[in-house]
Amino acid sequence: MATSKNTKIALFDGKNIRRDFIEGVWWFSVVDVIQILTDSADAKDYWYRMKVRVKSEDGIELSTICRQFKLTATDGKMRETDCANTEGLFRIIQSVPSPRAEPFKLWLAKVGYERVQEIEDPELVQNRMKVIYEQKGYPKDWIEKRIQSMAIRQDLTEEWRERGINDHSDFAILTAEISKATFGMTPTTYKKFKKIPEKSKANLRDNMTSLELIFTMLGEKVTTEISKQEKPETFPENIKVAGRGGKVAGNARKETEKELGKSIISPKNYLDIKKLK
Repeated sequence: MATSKNTKIALFDGKNIRRDFIEGVWWFSVVDVIQILTDSADAKDYWYRMKVRVKSEDGIELSTICRQFKLTATDGKMRETDCANTEGLFRIIQSVPSPRAEPFKLWLAKVGYERVQEIEDPELVQNRMKVIYEQKGYPKDWIEKRIQSMAIRQDLTEEWRERGINDHSDFAILTAEISKATFGMTPTTYKKFKKIPEKSKANLRDNMTSLELIFTMLGEKVTTEISKQEKPETFPENIKVAGRGGKVAGNARKETEKELGKSIISPKNYLDIKKLK
């Protein structure tokens, strides 16, 4: 039993379990777990029937403890997949009659423990991410900025949660507001500008230059500080704060562009960034 250095795949007895790290939490593909525990010929059908059975027997709707995220399917395409966090998987496993259930629980607990270690010592996360980016060929000075941007982003999402915002779509709306004020584009438009394929799950920030990362950090950091100071109570108020934070970064970007005589907003993507090494 092991965890792959590829953060998108976990291994249990040599079998792959797709997962993703969303908003500080590991989310695992439920059908992958079902497949391992049951050896079912059709894990998706087993999962469907299992939800029906549990609801009729216990009155519990297992779907409510899951969220859908796009994970890479066997055909290589990104598809919506039922995912559960560690706590949710423990509940799901309870309804699966399998001799592998207990070993899997131990494995899952270990994965959870590793996450606890990372929370207690954030440097473990940073070191892991540095290795991943180095393997991908990014320059070291870029990696330092990218790691710092993750820490600033984490502070911002925690602040938004303090303001009562927890929905992933709301995070996306607020992030888009900061991006529009900073760069004049939403993240979706920015990805198109950089010619990042629409179906690609590539992170926009992994395709930014060092200067783009710096102004992204500035917009999010200022937004965080304004929010902590003013404590907006409604979503519209949070949108205004996000716009103000992004505007500070946007103004700084424009001033920098005047001094440099060129645009900070770059069409370069990951393949171009690698060449800078």
